[in-house]
This record gives sequence, structure tokens and C-alpha cells, in this order.
Amino acid sequence: MLPRPWIALLFVAVAGSVGFAAADVAPPYADQSPQRYHLTKRASEIDPRAREYPAIDFVFKDKAGKVQDLQHATVDTRVAPRGRLVIYLMGYGAPLFERLGDYGLHAIQVHYANKWFSIIPTKARDDGTSLGKMRLEAATGEDTSPLAAILQPDGMMERSLQFVRWLAKEHPQGKWEQFLTADGRGLRWDKVIMTGSSHGATTAARFAVHQKVDRVVMFCGPRDQLESWQGFPSATPANRFFGFSHVLDGGWTGDHYCRSWQMLGLHQFGPIVDVDSNQAPFGNTRRLTTRFDVKGDAKRAHSSVVPGGAAGKDAKGNFLHEAVWRYLFTQPIEVTGAPVPLDPDCGKNLK
Repeated sequence: MLPRPWIALLFVAVAGSVGFAAADVAPPYADQSPQRYHLTKRASEIDPRAREYPAIDFVFKDKAGKVQDLQHATVDTRVAPRGRLVIYLMGYGAPLFERLGDYGLHAIQVHYANKWFSIIPTKARDDGTSLGKMRLEAATGEDTSPLAAILQPDGMMERSLQFVRWLAKEHPQGKWEQFLTADGRGLRWDKVIMTGSSHGATTAARFAVHQKVDRVVMFCGPRDQLESWQGFPSATPANRFFGFSHVLDGGWTGDHYCRSWQMLGLHQFGPIVDVDSNQAPFGNTRRLTTRFDVKGDAKRAHSSVVPGGAAGKDAKGNFLHEAVWRYLFTQPIEVTGAPVPLDPDCGKNLK
């Protein structure tokens, strides 16, 4: 076990106990100049309690002076609002956020204490419980891991809350206040879509097992192939989890994705569907894959499912998976495919 000062990253579940109310109708915008907005603000400027943890390279600026805690938000007031807030747990990427705005979604990317993953001792990393506990502490601020002491202002929940409060005050055109509880002390988790890629997708899923949210979109995730949390009773119903990954991703060659998806219960809503040979709505399944040509590059395959430079394009330069991305974020939750049996081969290549 590492000493607690090793990580002093923290986070508090301000809204974890907030009741899960029925989502309200999204309020219309009152914007005299409707447009796509991209807003940024440093976490350390929003909340004076925010702090750095140099021991895990969780800092406000890197050694070259480049700002590390800049947070991003987007909303397009030209598009009818869906009344949902996307929280993305990975680095900001304009292609993804532009599409979220196109779908009528609000979206934020927050800087939270998440740089512990690669420096957990091997024994703890592979013990079947430490990763899930660490993810949960980074996502709630509750003391769930003996390896960390994550302070409330530096975790995802509090960073998200403080950012939305700032947006509600500084950007009234966006109607961000709809995502705050009536007393302003928490987020309306019934209006939140948790998403992320890779490490971020895994943390998003772990958090959603703990806290009921509107939806979870998992790009190239989740993994944690030796953990058991994927099979815990989930606060977020299984039909609200959506996954998308490339078949050449190492998460497939090692059976990580098939294992996590089955443990989450996604086989109850349809088979694994190849999006390159099927059209939306892909049998209303929750498990989507692609096999487009990445020239055998597993690293590219891993990141290719998120809008961006690694994503697939046709001869005209258009993204191949526009319909997939829209489906992941807007497919009606209650519409699902038919259940299929568990795959008996899943797990045979687990490593």
C-alpha cells in the first residue's frame, strides 16, 4: 500500500444523495444571437479551494508553463435543447463537442484528479478491487480507496458542479441552471449523460453503477478486466449503457470489452453489432463495434471510435460513423433490442 500523501487527490459527492427526479422539459433559449458557444474557464479560477498535487503530476501548469486545468463547455442555441448535460471524462476534442451541440445537448469537460492510474502498484492494480475503489473515490470524493485522499474541490463531481454554477452565472443564454438542484448545491444527475473514452469511459461506467444517471456512453471502454464492480447491482439501469469500440483494439484481443459489457448486462438488449455492415438504429442494441481499416494499428483502433483525427473517413473526407455517434447519445432509452445468450467464449483470452 502506498502512503496516503502519495495522492492527495480528492473529491466530494455533493449531489450523490440527491433524489432521482423525473427530468423536466428543457427550457427554451432566450438568445438574441443564436449560435454555437464554446466556453472555457480554468478550474483554479472558478474555485479557490482547488489545489495541485505535483506528486502525481496533477497541476495547473506544466513545466513549460502550459495551462493544464482549462475546462471546456459547449452549447448550440440554434438547436432545440434536449435538456441533458454531457460530462466528458477525457481531454477536450472539438469534433466531439461540436456534434454534441448539434444533437441539442449541453456538454462540459472538467479537469479532475485522475492521474493516479498509471502509478498504482502492480499488486494493487491487479488485485480485483483497487481500480474500482480508486475510480469511485475520484468520482465521488468518498473515502473508498486506501491509496488516495482526494479532496472535494479536486474531483469530478465538485469540479462539474462548480463549472455548471459558473456557466449558469456567466452564460445565461445557455440556460445552464436547469442542471442544478433547486437549492443549487448539487447537479441534477437525472439530466446527466456520463461519457468518456478509454480510462474515462471506465470511470464513467464505474460512477454510473454507483449513481443513477440518464445515460452512459462508453468509447473504447470499459476495461478493468480483473475487477468485479461491473457486476455490482447498478444504480443506473443496464439499458442506459452504450458501448462502441474497434475490433482491433487491445480491449478486444484481451476480451476486456466483451467481459465488461456482459457483466453490465448489455446482452439483455441485443447482440454485438458491426456498424459498418448495419444501419442505424443497429437493432437497438447497446454493444457496437467497427472494423474499418486502421492498417493494423491497434493504437489508432483504440481512439478511432471518437470523432477526431483517428476516426474513419470516406473518400470525400466525411466521417464514417456520424450515425453511430448520434445513436449513442440520442437513441431512446426505452427502445432496446432482444436479449441474446452470454457468449461462452468471452474471457478465454483474458489477460
